[in-house]
Amino acid sequence: MKVLNVLRLTAGVHALAICLQPVAAGVYLDGSPGGVRMHEPIGLALAFLGLAQLLLATIWWWTGGRWTAPAASLLILAGEVVQIAMGYSRQLAVHVPLGIALVTATVVFAFWVNKRQVVAA
Repeated sequence: MKVLNVLRLTAGVHALAICLQPVAAGVYLDGSPGGVRMHEPIGLALAFLGLAQLLLATIWWWTGGRWTAPAASLLILAGEVVQIAMGYSRQLAVHVPLGIALVTATVVFAFWVNKRQVVAA
């Protein structure tokens, strides 16, 4: 399978998983402690998906793709790391707006990478 196709798949799964986070948070805020039990492991998995996305985007760039893919992926991954730290330290004034930005950036990236014409790899 071409690296761009694997990147597209990873970005799609990443976008889907990050869209589950506000749902899990809402379940918790609605009074169910199960929301946090869902929110935490999904958040940790997002960091691993972000790392995989960064690796794939970098390989795609090295084989003729766009340099913006690894740059955007790096920013998303960095945001996810900060997001995890803010969540564990209960800094909701940063955690909530950063979460909104990360959902937006990750979904936009998934659409962008799926729109790209196949240049190489």
